[in-house]
Amino acid sequence: MTLNAALDVTYELDAVAWGGSNRVGSVRRRAGGKGVNVARVAAALGEDVVATGFAGGDIGNLIRADLEAAGLRHDLFPVAGTSRSTLTTVETASDSKATVFNEPGPHISPGEWEPFQEHFRRLAESATVVVISGSLPPGVPNDAYATLASQTDAPVIIDADGPTLSAGAAGRPALMKPNAEELTRATATTTPQAGAAALRAAGAHAVLVSLGEDGMLAVTPDGTWHARPPHSVEGNPTGAGDAAVAAAARALSAGDSWPELLRHAVALSAAAVRAPVAGDFDAATYTRFLPRVSIEGDPCPS
Repeated sequence: MTLNAALDVTYELDAVAWGGSNRVGSVRRRAGGKGVNVARVAAALGEDVVATGFAGGDIGNLIRADLEAAGLRHDLFPVAGTSRSTLTTVETASDSKATVFNEPGPHISPGEWEPFQEHFRRLAESATVVVISGSLPPGVPNDAYATLASQTDAPVIIDADGPTLSAGAAGRPALMKPNAEELTRATATTTPQAGAAALRAAGAHAVLVSLGEDGMLAVTPDGTWHARPPHSVEGNPTGAGDAAVAAAARALSAGDSWPELLRHAVALSAAAVRAPVAGDFDAATYTRFLPRVSIEGDPCPS
């Protein structure tokens, strides 16, 4: 679920001349937003997915058209406002340094938010895992993700930031997936372990923390594990976290162990960095990294 779905525009160029004129080498436009990226990766891995969220105006129509062209099943909820665009600049001369500009999105009225919840409940009835991911459009309350998570019996993964992340724990999701910076902002803690413990105390069953090049940390009722990739990779990191969520959703659906979930999340995250746009991954990198991910940690005593 991507409440704030977007049309993602990616500019690739040697370097950005801030304050000057720039010639763009290549342009890519596709439906995006964090949950849409998760859906793309999960579908590419062979999972049956449905993408939902709000979509409105001409950009909303472009989002629908792109999803249909990609063969990605969707059931987007129409709204009066116009969906947002995002812009990512990728500087190839600077180790593919990426800069992202996110628009706020359409204003959602109470008359749209209330019926959307029924729309969500209907879709969630047939789900084995529900992913709720990304920012909130204006007008949607900060506790929206907790509200939605409490309305389904399926395991829920929440990937959000700021007050939306901290409020989401009250919905008792199966997994929350912040990065280290988002976790610090949401919990006012100084270490990933402390932040994850705070989210678990607030209601989250488990927490998966992205640590950038240092891999991922899983803090769960069954133990704590730290997984690291065999080496760092260069590329566009904007979709790495979304790929990790797709791996986690797939693992939860299959009933995999936490170390196995971590192994796939780290390998797929690295593979996403090697892809030019968010929502894609390099299959060769995924296959090569998967057996080489190192995992440290111990399960809790039974």
